[in-house]
Amino acid sequence: MSNEQTVLSVLQELTATDLSGQMTTNLFTSGLLDSMATVQMVMELNEQCSINIPISEFDRNQWDTPEKIVAKVTELQ
Repeated sequence: MSNEQTVLSVLQELTATDLSGQMTTNLFTSGLLDSMATVQMVMELNEQCSINIPISEFDRNQWDTPEKIVAKVTELQ
């Protein structure tokens, strides 16, 4: 599974929304992700993508759209 597919799958589980056509949607201002869902997203991505995203270094502005999340996951692999 590609990083994009994995990210979209994780986001769909958390938001109950198919975001494949909304790659630039801001997940926080749209209300799709809150702080609890963000922690769950980070934990899922750490596990499914074999990466380490330290919560202490998490900058919401760098992770606020599906497109940015895919780029960050790819960068961390």
